[in-house]
Amino acid sequence: MHPTTPVRRGFFSMSPPILSPCIGICLVNESGLCEGCFRTLDEIGSWCNYSAAQREHLMDTVLPERGDLA
Repeated sequence: MHPTTPVRRGFFSMSPPILSPCIGICLVNESGLCEGCFRTLDEIGSWCNYSAAQREHLMDTVLPERGDLA
């Protein structure tokens, strides 16, 4: 996204988009994990507050390991 790309009429985003593992299958199972991305509800709710390094660690390491256990 270009730094001056309109997000909404009259608003502009100065930050890059946030990467997310969400694939649109939003259903929390009995283990408390989303069926689509394997995040907990706390992780989903805090995702925008995590640093890029924290998000990358979760997406590259933690979530794939959880998916392997599913």
